[in-house]
Amino acid sequence: MSNLIYIGYEFKVTPLQPGTEILIAELGYAGFESFVETDEGVTAYIQKNVWNASILDDVQILNSEEFKIDFTFSEIEQTNWNEEWEKNFNPIVVDGICTVRAPFHEKPNTKYDIIIEPKMSFGTGHHETTHMMIQHILKNDFTNKSVLDMGCGTGVLAILAEKKGAKPIDAIDYDNWCYLNSIENVERNKCSHITVIEGDASVLKDKKYDIIIANINRNILLNDMEAYVACLNKNGLLFLSGFYNDDCSVIQEACENYALKFVEKLEKNHWVALKFLN
Repeated sequence: MSNLIYIGYEFKVTPLQPGTEILIAELGYAGFESFVETDEGVTAYIQKNVWNASILDDVQILNSEEFKIDFTFSEIEQTNWNEEWEKNFNPIVVDGICTVRAPFHEKPNTKYDIIIEPKMSFGTGHHETTHMMIQHILKNDFTNKSVLDMGCGTGVLAILAEKKGAKPIDAIDYDNWCYLNSIENVERNKCSHITVIEGDASVLKDKKYDIIIANINRNILLNDMEAYVACLNKNGLLFLSGFYNDDCSVIQEACENYALKFVEKLEKNHWVALKFLN
């Protein structure tokens, strides 16, 4: 993977918020896979082999009169990435009991300590959606529960699920870089009940879980809802995030169409994470 080449976009956004949040969400839909927020906006990365000259055509905020967004872009060698994220990745503490940190950070005095080397993968806990999904996991009983972490990114949520007593756990991502990175992070945290799988919802056939965690985006969640419900055990829990509060109604409607019962909503800076019961 060392020869992977990424295209890096430097966006300057005015006003900074909520412009940057909206931009990140839309870039995620477009195929960008990693983001570093800056004082002026955000740096976004996409693999060169999936990039094309019209990649931003469907990013609607760029045509909005409410925001002024300028950008430049250039090729970035993968080998430069570690230095970049080390400069920007600070440890986070969620609800005073769970720390997400890099290997070079000092060991914290919290109940749960997760070591993540994100490289190009999404999911350090800094983004609101990952932060809220961590909160959901901390608040719920995972002891001896079978768990699916769909769109696992760095594997951080699967790792926390195991630390909370879950087993067995499947961590699935269609992106090869996330797949490899999750394997590394699972080993780094000495987890023994997590199976990392490269693929999409099509690999869920004939699988069953007590708990499903899916932090992806609205369109993928809606498209794959039927597959999630099909492999969720009776009285199982479904946690969904990766979308804005404005999208709650359409997500909730889709879940209720499959007889899932809405239980709880967490909200942070317009992002939300929902809990449903089967």
